[in-house]
Amino acid sequence: MEEYFFQCPYCWEQISMLIDTSQRQQNYIEDCEICCNPIQISVITESREIINFQAKNIEQ
Repeated sequence: MEEYFFQCPYCWEQISMLIDTSQRQQNYIEDCEICCNPIQISVITESREIINFQAKNIEQ
């Protein structure tokens, strides 16, 4: 597990989440811990390192 910091696409606050780096590709929806809006999370890892991370507003 790795803590990853990013900016919420709704409230623009910096938040963090734990990413399971043993999974090569992940897609899920997570609520912002500050504004509670749903964020589409997409993560790609390689050799237990995050090589691509996207946090998108699901209303776009």
